[in-house]
Amino acid sequence: MPSTSALASTLQTFDNFSQPNAWKAMATDDISATLRPTNGPHGKALCLDFNFNGVSGGATLRRSLPITFPENYALSFDVRGKTPPNDLQLKLIDASGDNVWWYRHEHFQPADDWQTITASKRDIESAWGPAKDRTLRQSQTLEFTLYAGQGGRGEFCVSNLRLTRLPPVPADAPAPASVTPNALLMQQAKRAPRGVYPRGFSGEQSYWTLVGVDGGAKQSALLSEDGAVEVRKSGWSIEPMLLDRHALIDWATVHSTHSLLDGYLPIPTVHWRAGELRLDTTAFARGTPPHADLLLQYRLHNDGDRPRTLTLALLLRPFQVNPPTQFLNTPGGISPIHDLDWDGHAVRVNRALHVAPLQTSVTFVASRHGTITLPQQLAAGERPQVRTLHDDSGHAQGALLYSLSVPPHADIAVGVVVPADGQPFTRPVDAPDWLQRQHDDVAAAWRAKLNRVSLQLPPAQQSLADTARSAQAQMLMSRDGPALQPGTRSYARTWIRDGVMMSEALLRSGHADVVGTFVQWYAPHQFRTGKVPCCVDARGADPVPENDSPGELLFAIDEWWRYRHDRAAVLNLWPHVERTVAYLDRLRSSERTPANRGTALYGLMPASISHEGYSAKPMHSYWDDFWTLRGYDDAVELANALGKREEATRYAASRDEFRADLQASILASTHEHGIDFIPGAAELGDFDPTSTTIALSPGNARAWLPPVLLRQTFERYWQDFVARREGARAWYAYTPYEWRNVAAFVRLGWRERIPPLLAFFMADRRPTAWNQWAEVVGRDPRQPRFVGDMPHAWIASDFLRSLYDLFVYERASDHALVLAAGIPAAWLRGDGIGIERLRTPYGELGYALHERGGELILRVHGDLTPPPGGLVLPWPYAGHPTGLAWLDGQPVSWHGDEIVIRKLPATLRIERPATSRPEP
Repeated sequence: MPSTSALASTLQTFDNFSQPNAWKAMATDDISATLRPTNGPHGKALCLDFNFNGVSGGATLRRSLPITFPENYALSFDVRGKTPPNDLQLKLIDASGDNVWWYRHEHFQPADDWQTITASKRDIESAWGPAKDRTLRQSQTLEFTLYAGQGGRGEFCVSNLRLTRLPPVPADAPAPASVTPNALLMQQAKRAPRGVYPRGFSGEQSYWTLVGVDGGAKQSALLSEDGAVEVRKSGWSIEPMLLDRHALIDWATVHSTHSLLDGYLPIPTVHWRAGELRLDTTAFARGTPPHADLLLQYRLHNDGDRPRTLTLALLLRPFQVNPPTQFLNTPGGISPIHDLDWDGHAVRVNRALHVAPLQTSVTFVASRHGTITLPQQLAAGERPQVRTLHDDSGHAQGALLYSLSVPPHADIAVGVVVPADGQPFTRPVDAPDWLQRQHDDVAAAWRAKLNRVSLQLPPAQQSLADTARSAQAQMLMSRDGPALQPGTRSYARTWIRDGVMMSEALLRSGHADVVGTFVQWYAPHQFRTGKVPCCVDARGADPVPENDSPGELLFAIDEWWRYRHDRAAVLNLWPHVERTVAYLDRLRSSERTPANRGTALYGLMPASISHEGYSAKPMHSYWDDFWTLRGYDDAVELANALGKREEATRYAASRDEFRADLQASILASTHEHGIDFIPGAAELGDFDPTSTTIALSPGNARAWLPPVLLRQTFERYWQDFVARREGARAWYAYTPYEWRNVAAFVRLGWRERIPPLLAFFMADRRPTAWNQWAEVVGRDPRQPRFVGDMPHAWIASDFLRSLYDLFVYERASDHALVLAAGIPAAWLRGDGIGIERLRTPYGELGYALHERGGELILRVHGDLTPPPGGLVLPWPYAGHPTGLAWLDGQPVSWHGDEIVIRKLPATLRIERPATSRPEP
């Protein structure tokens, strides 16, 4: 045993807190924080008094403290205080300020008395930074931060910061044993027959879809491709299996297909086929947030010539549908079941939610988790009936068992209800009819919401129209009350950028009321400085600087104004417009410095991490700048609309100056890096066309962007896309945000290149019939990976915006509505294409366009005032127009490759020369 003196030699005190002036109190936007000295357990201490004031962010103690770390060590410090649960972060920052390591203690609540916290080397992880070597060897600055969990106010006191030098860890020492519950069950799943555990635990990527009500993200359920239902966020699941005597029929022994009611409604079904048997699992939700009930229907079909008797087992299992590979915000995998209680009418799970069968002829069985799972017990003929069961491990499983006798060529259905908020459920006397009525009522309500715009497409393209309607439902179900969110699990937060992209899609779809509630809810979260939070969640407004946010808020307010013209509401929002523009002016002025003059950084938005690709180190992302320029445009329009001429003039001057700086920056960056495309970030010269698309839509920057650079950016994207599609370039995964590039191709006039993009992206819906995309799509569909939310509502909006752009988009240079610029010529034959009731800033637009008998015929109608630039139809075929044209029976001239319509309704007939027609 080492002597006391030997132990002392390994211990180094870095700060005894006798010099409080070495420390500084800091806080993010709108949080207050002050320091005061006090006495510690062994000397002096410092207390941080803080108040989160209802926002998210952190309160921090910071000092410069150079540390050189030995090979093995532990950092220790003493703490006490009074605070609601928040995250304690010890940050160690290198001399560059770019690389950060941290120790985190989530949901930290200090005691009233002093306690010691020790962070060993393995507890301190790389947080972020561009350094390739992620080993902590030296740091320059140290911070203690309380980051918002519950927020609130309180005190955090710290004393006696020291480092203990520890013996080196032997090279052959085993890693610390740490088997998580997910890992444990995944190991068991490998040893069990395939199908006994969910697919996500069995080493295969699984997919799922969302089940919920409009605005009810918190209460939403998930239905897996294999028929399991996660009843609530992070919740346990109900999984069907069939028993044919001792033969177990599960997801691994059947052929599965999928459908949505009517091809688009958010009422999904999983179809199992096993020989002459079919089982359909349908899920839907009724009610309103936060009181939404989950309803499940299981229909067993017998397609054979003899009667069949089987047991349907609806297993209550401690597994989320969200699989173990999901880690962001809502970790997937296990959802513990500790308690099951059966009263003969319903099962109560964890003393909370009920599972209420609609049929009376049902048996309940349950068992604690063991080496033999409950499905295997059932297959062996065991029926462990219980009234109540507790399992300390949280791995309890139960099952509702139905003995079903199905005549030949007939079917039989059973239903289950999971009521909202754990409320008891009274079984209706006419259960089958009741369930069908609920199904029909929910379907009718969704039809009314999703059919405000009607698309006519060739039969081979009907999936585009169906997916357009499903995309609206995905955005509506993913929102939490007024808060638009990209997802309900991984991305259950409200980012302003996601929200504004969804807002544009929803405005065009006829959901201006949804957008109005979102904008009026989000804007008041603006900080006192005028800074617009990048995102808002239950903790409040997030202070992380993402410099696309101000422009996006201005865009959201102006778009809502342009579609609704609610002057009173916009006047209420005007103070937010003023503060946002003032904040933008301060940001760009901070980069208009002598040091930056003549460089690509002059006059831009400061570096930020709004672009996820720059999260390791903030960059001057042109994404931020394109949004800023769009925001200035919107502020000018709002000022003019409200008669604020002085503000409009001032904002226009800021816009014009910023646009000139941005244009000069792009030219300087391309020259510095020797590139012929618009880069993603000024200092990197990186290629990122899916980010650059924002310059075209909604950025309206085509008129001033260098045309050669613009075209080459998307030409390079096209060539890369072709190589990927044809297998000439290796790839493993991509994000369907690439749907945005379709909108860019429409504006560039690359009509003939659009069908391959549509076909490629549509093929990556998973499952195809559920009309949805994950955030990440892998080339190998079964390779386990993080995929984000399914569906991902921002991607749904990118798809919908691009699809609408095929039919019509607003050209900023002359405020014309350009019709059918992205419609492939082949779609015009026969019945052609059409759109009804599409919302625009000028009213509702409807038109039909088809080619028949050597003529191209366009009929335009709708409750619409023609915009200043009119309605424009570009020549849809190769080459330049040569055919004669008649508008409402009168000859009309071509303006270049376009015909302009300025009065509605209108009928345009264009003679199509035989040389332009395809050969039979």
